[in-house]
Amino acid sequence: MKREIMITGDGSKTIHMPDLNEQYHSKHGALQEALHVFIKMGLQPLQESLQSDKGSVNILEYGFGTGLNAILTKQHASTTRIHYTAMEAYPVSADEVLAMDYGSLLKDQIFYEALHEMDWEIDKQLTSTFSIIKKQMKFEEVKFDNQFDLIYFDAFGPRTQPELWTIPIFQKAFDSLKNGGVLTTYCAQGQARRNMQEVGFNVERLPGPPGKREMLRATKL
Repeated sequence: MKREIMITGDGSKTIHMPDLNEQYHSKHGALQEALHVFIKMGLQPLQESLQSDKGSVNILEYGFGTGLNAILTKQHASTTRIHYTAMEAYPVSADEVLAMDYGSLLKDQIFYEALHEMDWEIDKQLTSTFSIIKKQMKFEEVKFDNQFDLIYFDAFGPRTQPELWTIPIFQKAFDSLKNGGVLTTYCAQGQARRNMQEVGFNVERLPGPPGKREMLRATKL
């Protein structure tokens, strides 16, 4: 399938697939979207709820992709210890990683290169407060139990991959979270919201990133 590098509305880049009319991030701004959906509405409220700024957070990312969410998490974690598990069925190529240029954009080139050069399936400590394991697997293969504080649900949209927004997928996500854990996603589709509610999530509609009216945040109560 044809893949092109696209410059988004905030000047950051993403990967566009013209055959699907789909891209890895919002065309209105890849960086703005990631910061709003996953950092502002996900990581930061969780950090604020910790009793100490030196707490730890276990994060599961559905859709590692270009690594943008991971590098932003490292930069905004402050003194919070992060253990990051990233799933990706079809890793981006080395040329695409280079073309994204997120390391330069975010002034964190060494970390960004290390993030992509490290081996898959190996848990690695990349900084004193950030460790990660990248797992090459499909969402249907998830088998975690009561393990994570936060899920970044960053799959391709339900228009192009509706099978990733179903009750069985959200059940696996629900089971993966600790009680009180949170799932955050850019998607605001009504059926996706109802599927989240069906498995037990308490779902909030929140203001979306630039170019999108709403997004969803789901909590395991």
